[in-house]
Amino acid sequence: MAKYVCEVCGWEYDPEVGVPEKGIAPGTPWEEVPEDFECPLCGVGKDQFAEA
Repeated sequence: MAKYVCEVCGWEYDPEVGVPEKGIAPGTPWEEVPEDFECPLCGVGKDQFAEA
């Protein structure tokens, strides 16, 4: 599974880790992350992420 990085602040979404504090379980591929997901560091939307 590919990692995705926030183009604004550089925070990286790793599907093997997920974002449990935001309700995204480990093993969740980027395609299954909700469309209203916001970067935990800077708050931008999912559309501001690019495949790492």
